[in-house]
Amino acid sequence: MMASILLYLGLLSMMKPVHVSNGFALIVHAPLNRAASLFGPDGERCWAGERWNPEFLYPLPGKDVQGAVFTVKHGPHRSVWVNTVFDTAGGRMQYVSFIPDTVVSTIDVRLTPVDPSSTRVDVTYERTALDVAANDDVEAMGKRDRESGPEWQQAIAKCL
Repeated sequence: MMASILLYLGLLSMMKPVHVSNGFALIVHAPLNRAASLFGPDGERCWAGERWNPEFLYPLPGKDVQGAVFTVKHGPHRSVWVNTVFDTAGGRMQYVSFIPDTVVSTIDVRLTPVDPSSTRVDVTYERTALDVAANDDVEAMGKRDRESGPEWQQAIAKCL
């Protein structure tokens, strides 16, 4: 019995919080300036559904700007988000979000004009568990991230 406990404790101490990186690409049938407006915290309300309801802490009133800070409720959790890059003209947005004691995420969005009426969007998620107890959740988030392209594509098309 004692050997089993020591073995378990030894294995537990060797476990490390996981880090996952996943991404996808999609085409938005809109010019760069219109497509870029869809990837701010407020702009996403058009297509991200009821689950996306950012509550701005800065600026007030809320708007899509670099440096914006907001929270989003996810089931029993509330995540804190910071918009670290918001360059609509350059086609780049980046967010850092965290759920205390669970996960820190970086979401990088890059937009590239395909032609005058279409824009390619590349989305990359980097997620790091803050505790080994969150490893399974973070890996599941990574799987959902990787599979989100078609859902985003359809929702954005309906928004436009």
